[in-house]
Amino acid sequence: MASYNRVLLMGNLTRNPEIRYTPSGTAVADLGLAINENFKNKAGETVEQTCFVDVVVWGRQAETSAEYLHKGSPVFVEGRLQLDQWENQQGEKRSKLRVRADRVQFLGTPGKGTEISVEPATSAPQEATEPPVPHMDDDDDVPF
Repeated sequence: MASYNRVLLMGNLTRNPEIRYTPSGTAVADLGLAINENFKNKAGETVEQTCFVDVVVWGRQAETSAEYLHKGSPVFVEGRLQLDQWENQQGEKRSKLRVRADRVQFLGTPGKGTEISVEPATSAPQEATEPPVPHMDDDDDVPF
């Protein structure tokens, strides 16, 4: 039987990316992702559920994620499920299912995320000035 392992997720980071490097120098970043879901239950009340997912990103994408993303940043992650298994110090077998990202798309405004900038109330908004448009008197030069 054929198999297919693909995950598409969109949410916000729950913490700043944690980057580390393998002995060979490959970058690895761990991301925490929160995905919110809103729905109405049988009683008609709006319910919000949050699903928390751990994501691992490798290579150059790990470096750019650590450089540009921070807690609260909205991202779109495309990847696949990966099962990690290990033994803890007490000899107990442990496992964790997480997403191995093939692509991380930054969705928010660069450098902004959830940060709020507050300007003093006394500052007046500045209008952008556009360069003047040259006036053409001769319509014979128009190609259509």
